[in-house]
Amino acid sequence: MQAILKSFGGAQGAPVKLVLPWRSLFLPLLGILAFLCLWQMGASQVQTSLGTLPGPVATAQQFAALYQEHVQEQEKADAFYARQAARNAEKLAADPQAEVKIRPYTGRPTFFQQIGTSLVTVATGFVIAVLIAIPLGIVLGLNHSLYQAVNPIVQILKPVSPLAWLPLVTMVVSALYASDDPTLSKSFINSAFTVTLCSLWPTLLNTTVGVANIDPDLRNVSRVLKLDPLTHVRKIVLPSAVPMIFTGLRLSLGVAWMVLIAAEMLAQNPGLGKFVWDEFQNGSSQSLARIMVAVVTIGLIGFLLDRGMLQLQKWLSWDKRSDLR
Repeated sequence: MQAILKSFGGAQGAPVKLVLPWRSLFLPLLGILAFLCLWQMGASQVQTSLGTLPGPVATAQQFAALYQEHVQEQEKADAFYARQAARNAEKLAADPQAEVKIRPYTGRPTFFQQIGTSLVTVATGFVIAVLIAIPLGIVLGLNHSLYQAVNPIVQILKPVSPLAWLPLVTMVVSALYASDDPTLSKSFINSAFTVTLCSLWPTLLNTTVGVANIDPDLRNVSRVLKLDPLTHVRKIVLPSAVPMIFTGLRLSLGVAWMVLIAAEMLAQNPGLGKFVWDEFQNGSSQSLARIMVAVVTIGLIGFLLDRGMLQLQKWLSWDKRSDLR
């Protein structure tokens, strides 16, 4: 009997808490099915100028249609490059010294290409925000006087909407980033820096709080060992502040994803936000279902980004508790 109890992590005379794995799968699945049923019933009761609000069935059908459009567009692009390669081969066969060019395919970006554009943009803006926020947060957490001087500025800039930042960023980038053949498009830079300006604050503040609230005993250990500042940060500060830092990173990533969609929609920069706005302006019978596909996709990607950051936190943090959510 003791062996059985021990196999479940218990001991003789101690209550045994059995973990049922099926609950972690069944209950979320039940919630999703209930939501889909409510969505289908509620959507059928809503009439708009473009028709009935699409339910999950119509949304799934439109997703399949968007995928088919993506495949067809890829086939057109492949055929375009194949024809171009054949012409260049003929030109080189006639004149080996001839100069050939590979022109890019300029077809309309598909829904899945827009997803890729948004992911690259949000990753760029988020990484820039992290590279600024974590070092600055460590400095502010270690220096209380500096934190008191900088905190009012942070509190003023933190609630500024991306709708306010975007025009300023656009004008600054247009003034400073002038090139006849730019490596990066201005629309990409505008979106990425707008994401940076709006998403760095949660990581900055959480890093500052995590560093400032290190256990005093750990500070005393560092003093006793006479650790230099860099070693103190690497061996004492960062391991202790990792949980708070990752809390800020998860919040910042969620903010970054929401801000990006709004920035793309407002500035008509390539990405999912522009896709939603274009479909809204299009006003076809398929537009509502396509917008719903985009909404579901945005939500799923946001969920996956958060889960990915959570798994990274579990991997890097000393705190391996399974109850992290």
